[in-house]
Amino acid sequence: MEFLDLPALSGARGKVRLPGSKSISNRMLLLAALAQGETLVKGLLDSDDTQVMLESLTRLGVAWQRHPGSDDYSVHGIGGAFAPGFPVKHAELFLGNAGTAFRSLTAATALAGGEYTLSGVARMHERPIGDLVDALRQLGAQITYLGNDGFPPLSIAPARLGPVSAATVKGNVSSQYLTGLLLSAPLLGREVTLHVEGELISKPYVEITLNLMQRFGIEVQRDGWQSFIIPHAVYRSPGEIEVEGDASSASYFLAAGALGHGPVRVEGVGRNSIQGDVRFAEALARMGAEIGFGPNWIESRLACGGKLQAIDLDCNHIPDAAMTLAVLALSAEGVTTLRNIASWRVKETDRIAAMATELRKVGATVEEGADYIRITPPAKLIPNAVIDTYDDHRMAMCFSLISLSGVPVRINEPKCVAKTFPTYFDVFKAIAPASGTPGSRASPDL
Repeated sequence: MEFLDLPALSGARGKVRLPGSKSISNRMLLLAALAQGETLVKGLLDSDDTQVMLESLTRLGVAWQRHPGSDDYSVHGIGGAFAPGFPVKHAELFLGNAGTAFRSLTAATALAGGEYTLSGVARMHERPIGDLVDALRQLGAQITYLGNDGFPPLSIAPARLGPVSAATVKGNVSSQYLTGLLLSAPLLGREVTLHVEGELISKPYVEITLNLMQRFGIEVQRDGWQSFIIPHAVYRSPGEIEVEGDASSASYFLAAGALGHGPVRVEGVGRNSIQGDVRFAEALARMGAEIGFGPNWIESRLACGGKLQAIDLDCNHIPDAAMTLAVLALSAEGVTTLRNIASWRVKETDRIAAMATELRKVGATVEEGADYIRITPPAKLIPNAVIDTYDDHRMAMCFSLISLSGVPVRINEPKCVAKTFPTYFDVFKAIAPASGTPGSRASPDL
């Protein structure tokens, strides 16, 4: 087993240029693939999840090139020449544990007129997809479960399109279901109405989808968060489009600025961001940090002698960044409660259970519920805790912050950060240097 030992750190300061947003990167790639014309996507995230999407687009017959020495990609859209659908009509797609790619490509291939098989790692086969499949079937999709009903892997046959141009999808499990339907609805070649049953969670991620669809030429009409009308239209390339820095990744460095007194500035997201996770900064301010905003940057610090304060927060608007708050709670005065986080249960791991288990290793008292977690910090953190990461990039990045609370910590399987931020630990070390160098090595599997 590989691990990384982080020493107790006394401060953090500096600037971080964020990698591209995963949520934006994979949406842009699919939109560019479905559009008419060639799109230059600038600043694409280079990570496991985006590589999964790029490899899948190749298997579906979409051509793209990476520009040498950069994170810029040219994607040759299939709109027009092959529309509707992809050039390759028979393909097997392996999507790892990339939820955004799996959900959006399920919808796209289901409406593309071909025969496809979609599978992933074992954990992906435990992540529900039944609500999305049910909605797609209402539109005529022919989808068969190859394992357990309601879960991947999936077999897809050409859709049998009838007169129905509307579907209803549940909104309380994952906003990625609605995103997949929205992105792929234009493949039907008609106006489509999507209804949401119940409360839609993670609304800011749907806002990202709608914003990007507009930039590719399709304006969605909506009635609040309950219904969406996608017009009969085709995507058209904007020519050139740039990926924002990842606001979820920004949370770790902004938190470091608070724990290590800062200042720490993240560049690539700011006041003009389309990502909901920039509102993590608001939660951090409620905990006592000093926050500064620019159009394309955010900065955090904590006054010398200052102390973080516990919060009670509905985290529906920042489901990924909220994980960082759970670790900050270890250094806050009082009991922190994070609510409306049921979506954590169906992510890369059951994040509520995983977070509770690992927080207890450093001495916290933790209460977990179906959709909340409550954290009481210990009087003194337990040093040298060995943190398991569950093949979940956010667990590894979150728990690295414990070192800024003044205790050493070991992170097992640190390379899982490659899912969204392959250089995370190098960047973290640059803003929070130790007198010695954090040690890392591989130990044999036992």
